[in-house]
Order: sequence, then structure tokens, then C-alpha cells
Amino acid sequence: MGYEEITYEVEDRILTITLDRPDQLNAFTATMLHELLDAFDRADADDEVRAIVVTGRGRAFCAGADLSAGATAFDNPGPAGGVGEPPPPRDGGGIVALRIFDSTKPVIAAINGPAVGVGITMTLPMDVRLASERARMGFVFARRGVVPEACSSWFLPRVVGISTALEWVLSGRVFPAAEAEAAGLVRAVVPDEDLLPAARRVAAGIANDTSAVSVALARRMLWRMLCADHPMEAHKMDSRAMAEMGRSGDAHEGVGAFLEKRPARFRMTVSADLPDVFPGWVERPFE
Repeated sequence: MGYEEITYEVEDRILTITLDRPDQLNAFTATMLHELLDAFDRADADDEVRAIVVTGRGRAFCAGADLSAGATAFDNPGPAGGVGEPPPPRDGGGIVALRIFDSTKPVIAAINGPAVGVGITMTLPMDVRLASERARMGFVFARRGVVPEACSSWFLPRVVGISTALEWVLSGRVFPAAEAEAAGLVRAVVPDEDLLPAARRVAAGIANDTSAVSVALARRMLWRMLCADHPMEAHKMDSRAMAEMGRSGDAHEGVGAFLEKRPARFRMTVSADLPDVFPGWVERPFE
């Protein structure tokens, strides 16, 4: 697929997805939505992609939704999903967030500049967020007369805690990268020129030193257990995953490489070898 509003580049088993509307500060559009969905589908299907970095072209990461339609930018001509009504159209940011949540590859956000509205909420299901010193973030929805989207009412309190999430969302203020780092929204703030190298170092540490299947399973285990009601659920899932992976070729190779003091050569692939260790997990349809 040829892309108009993102770029897709794979090098050294790391995919870099770049939001590519720099003249519009990479504002989010329906085209960008569909291209991101396609990019994550491609990445999951490609066993040569071991990690994903998402960044923005130019001086912004993403300035939020494209508001070029003016005051009616958020108008929904259909039902609102009230009692007795059919469901409303799906929130585009939420569709992207759920697709990232389901990724079998780890995702690293390299937030190179302003990230507000959907520009920051789309990063919440990503696994690691790094930010440039000149990045600024804002959950600005209340200042636009709308509400948080992209499943951020689920993700944000789990990332930074309910009190911080509420203060940011209720005020709608824009805050600097240093505040985001202090609250745990981003793992580190780095000089602008080191942002992509830093993100690639994180990605390379995954791509070069780990089992792809172990990473895919571990990512899902941690995210899915956020909504478990008791650690017993994690214990049962851990036991299934250890039983599957402990007898696998990758486990044999990993232990052998450690004992022989050599780099491991993992052979299993996500596309062919990912076991199902979530028998009770119900995939959620769009309702």
C-alpha cells in the first residue's frame, strides 16, 4: 500500500512509522487512521519486523485531530447511542488505540514535539514513550467542548494513576515533557537530536536479544492482566505460558546460549509459533 500521510521504513528489523503531515503539524485525519491500521497489520504479518518506533515529521508529533472543518469538526450526524438508539460511529482514535493494543510487536513512541488530543492518547497503548526536550503534551478535550477518546479513560489512569489523569484531563492544560516524565507518562526526556537514536536503542535491545514469541506473549500478558480481578488469574496464565514456552525450541536455545556463553539464535516466529495461552480471553467485537 502506498501511504499519503505516514511513512513506513524497516531497517535492522526495526519498523519506523512516521506521521507525515508536517505542514499541518501531523494532525490526525481519517486517511492517517486507515494508513496506521494497515501499517500495524503489515508489521504483525512480517516476522522480520521485531519492534516498532512511531514518531512525527517536522516540529510536531501530532497536534491532535484535524480541525480544518471548523466549528463542526466533531459533529456526528448519526445517533449518539442512547437508550433505544443504534450505536454511534466508532471513535477513530479508539480504533487505532485498540489496534496498537493488539499488536504482537512492541511499540515505542518517539514524541518529537507537541502531542495533544489524539496526538497523545494514541501513544497510551504503546509500550515505551520517549520524548524530546521540546515536546509538550495536553489532554485538551475539555477546552474543545469534547471528552477524552482513544480509550484513554482506560489507559491513562493505568499509566499515571487516577489523580494525575484527572488533573490533566479536567484542566485540559498543556504541560512540558519534564512533567510527563515525573508522572511516568514518558520513560525519559532526551535532547531532540538524540530522540530517534534513543528510541532505536530501545528497539534494538528487543530486536537483537530476545525471542520474538516470548516478547509477543509477554506484551499481551502484562497488558491483559491490568484488568484481572485477582493475581490468581496471572498465576494461571503464567503457568500456561511457561508450560508452552518452557518446552519450546526458543527456551532450549536461550538456556543453551546462556550456558555456552554465546548469543542466542532464536528461530521461532510470531506468525507460525505464537501459542494461545489465554483460553478465557474474550475478543471484544465492536458493539
